[in-house]
Parts: sequence; structure tokens; C-alpha cells
Amino acid sequence: MKLDLETRAIEGITVLCCKGCFINHDETAVFSRTISELLPHTRQLIIELSGVEMIDNASLGELVVVQMWARASGCALYLAAASDQVRELFERTNLTSVLEVHPTLDDALLSCRGSGHRNKAFHAA
Repeated sequence: MKLDLETRAIEGITVLCCKGCFINHDETAVFSRTISELLPHTRQLIIELSGVEMIDNASLGELVVVQMWARASGCALYLAAASDQVRELFERTNLTSVLEVHPTLDDALLSCRGSGHRNKAFHAA
């Protein structure tokens, strides 16, 4: 299953919904291109991962690159609603120390509304 991306706005916060498998170069390139197009136009971006079934190492690395792009452009980046399998992968690879990960989209939205540009945090379910 390929990676499908859908962008929407919730109360002025940009949400990128990801569905499918995030496991090859083509999908990573489309993801990166989408992020690069969004960053100049948003100050807060949530990447919603509830529909992501698999993620590979290259895609994990791309999430770190995207986080660096976001910080450089003054955009706060949040990850939300990863499956248990993906969330555990974030924890095992220590990505929760550099990416702000929330158990649900609602939790990420609350963080956006309440704290603005926090650098990093992990909120367990």
C-alpha cells in the first residue's frame, strides 16, 4: 500500500494525515516535497500517523530531517496518533528525544493551542 497524504486545517493548525506504508524512496520523496510546500505557510504542523501501517529506517531519518526544516523555518512540528508499533519504534530509536510525539490528534492540537513552540516532549498514552 502506498503512502497517501491529505492536508487539512483545524483552527488554523495545519494537519498532514498520512495513510499507508512509509517504506520506500518514492513515498519519502513525496512526503518531503509536501512538507517543504507546507512549511512556508504554517507556524504549527501536525503529522497525523494513525493510518501509517509501516515505517522504515530511511523514513524515520526523514522525519528528523523534516523536524530540522521545521525548526529552521520557525514552525513547530508535532507527530500524533502513531500506532503502537510505530510509537514503539520511535521509542526504541530514541526519536522521542527529538520529536514531539502525542498519542492522539486531540492531544497534539491541545499542545499547539496551549504551548506554541515547544522543542520536544513525549506524552505517553
